[in-house]
Amino acid sequence: MTPDLAGLGLPASESRALHHLLNQALRRTGGDRPPVAAVLPWSAQHFGLNRVQCFRAAAEADQQAILAAASRALLEEAYFIEKAGMGYMARMVTLADTTEERMLYSLFGADEAQHFAAIRGLLPEEPVGSEDPFLRLLAQVVASEDKLLLVFVLQGVLEGWGLTHYRTLAHDCQDPALGSLLKGFLQAESQHHGAGCVLCEAATLSPATEAAILETLAPFLQMVQVGPQRVLGAIAQQLGDLSRAQRCHVLEELDTLTHSGTRLQVLRQIIARLHPALGDRLAEAGLFTPLPAHQCV
Repeated sequence: MTPDLAGLGLPASESRALHHLLNQALRRTGGDRPPVAAVLPWSAQHFGLNRVQCFRAAAEADQQAILAAASRALLEEAYFIEKAGMGYMARMVTLADTTEERMLYSLFGADEAQHFAAIRGLLPEEPVGSEDPFLRLLAQVVASEDKLLLVFVLQGVLEGWGLTHYRTLAHDCQDPALGSLLKGFLQAESQHHGAGCVLCEAATLSPATEAAILETLAPFLQMVQVGPQRVLGAIAQQLGDLSRAQRCHVLEELDTLTHSGTRLQVLRQIIARLHPALGDRLAEAGLFTPLPAHQCV
């Protein structure tokens, strides 16, 4: 896929030159892997759709369309996360307090650029934006001026969560090449998360930063509490609008309590390791408790 350089307002010749230089840099760093040809990277079992009656009763073409939409949503989420990761690492280069820290984040930025290039190559067309609430929240965090908030939320919590997420995607992937690609992300993401943990442990959070972290993590955890909404959306997109009762029934069939509960416990463990007191305050607010289906629609 050709990188979008037209937005720089460059003449076509200069845009092509930058495109060529980018491809050279990606080849040098091993980030120019060819697109992975996977029509349906993840099965119905991965999404829990094998338990959903309306999915099982749907025509084969509708089933394939639902799986394609759910899989595409995962890849588009990864696209925007890695894109935000490039922006985050660039900000951390400018906020670095030492030369060593600046070097570290420059190297981390190269990792994110390689991951982004690989994910972008999997999509038939480049997403132009997203109304997903998690991705909107992510963009707001990246724009923050509070360095410790950035490190705690993005490197500490979300990179830690991303390790579990990518590991699951790689394990369940039906396309060996794509599964290998996702596994390849894990070493770099583990280093990013580990560095974030070191910085969090060495830092003293001000009351204002603690409040900002809680204010940021609360809506994120609420999104996890309401279960597999993207899968529900893929079903509704293909089979037509579902009534509230039908949506509740689908979420029950998807076992939303287990789906959310497992993820919330992982997040609770990550946050507790970074800052036990903040984890306790989020737990007291009930934010690690999954919601039943009727409260998710």
